[in-house]
Amino acid sequence: MTNGTATSTDLDARLEAHRVELTGYCYRMLGSSFEAEDAVQDTMVRAWRSYDKFEGRSSLRSWLYRIATNVCLDMLNAGNKRARPMDLTESTPLAQAALTPRPDNTWLEPMPDARVLPTTDDPAEAAVAKESVRLAFMAALQKLPAKQRAVLILREVLAWKASEVAELLGTSVASVNSALQRARATLAERQEPGAEAAVADPLDEEQQKLLERYVAAFEGYDMTALTALLHEDAVMTMPPFDLWLTGPEDITGFMTTLGAPCAGSRLVPVQVNGLPGFAQYKPDPEAGGFAPWAVQVLEISDGRITGFHCFLDTKRWFPLFGLPLHLEAETDQVQQGG
Repeated sequence: MTNGTATSTDLDARLEAHRVELTGYCYRMLGSSFEAEDAVQDTMVRAWRSYDKFEGRSSLRSWLYRIATNVCLDMLNAGNKRARPMDLTESTPLAQAALTPRPDNTWLEPMPDARVLPTTDDPAEAAVAKESVRLAFMAALQKLPAKQRAVLILREVLAWKASEVAELLGTSVASVNSALQRARATLAERQEPGAEAAVADPLDEEQQKLLERYVAAFEGYDMTALTALLHEDAVMTMPPFDLWLTGPEDITGFMTTLGAPCAGSRLVPVQVNGLPGFAQYKPDPEAGGFAPWAVQVLEISDGRITGFHCFLDTKRWFPLFGLPLHLEAETDQVQQGG
């Protein structure tokens, strides 16, 4: 197919075929679900408008990545770096716990796997892709200057050759190799909380049983059972609040005090950031049934839960995951969102 004979339907289909992987790339670059989708939409519009100038010297995929990289670098020129609560403040003892929100653009945002992880028959490729959207790795990427971030993602996650990255960025192979070396060194210096999360793909039997026990403990609001599942250094976060708690005692203490209205909640499984997660619905005393409360992301290591991250902006997150904004009282489960 030549540029002259490409119909608008053909071009739409060819561009759409790259949407998921481009969203994954922009998400890793920007740390924001919605900014990533905006960046990809901008990329598609730019590609559509300038397609007649695309000379085919590189593949359509490479050309789209070049456009997407420029879009992301422009967005990152504002200097905003997404973070998790533990990147910004010290852990808070339960006795001093206060729910202080920060603006949306402060936070690293969750993302459904289906929107950023292309389907592949290669288990090793799938594992790398999942690990590269986990919260700890995403937080580490945010510590890198924008161009180093792009080089690391293209080389280490997407397995591009140094020469391909150099062409995309309009620089030399030596410069790309230097940027990759600096990026690796920065990540090696900063062992991110949650980086040791070891989640099999698919979940192994032990991890599946751990999640089943977690659901039973959380829905039953059984703090003794929950304590048995939490690692001694487990961390709980609740963006948009900058509070974060460490250890089973403070986490369960919070859940029975400030978090007490969550008793009687229902959990619906979701696939999020390459990790197991749940959409939490808590009892709705006014309307009956259950109202959305949080998207939970769980980090697991050595048979325990090490990270328990609750994203509370449900009006943004639940539609993103294809989840309903209400559960009827008799409905304990709904179709899993993607």
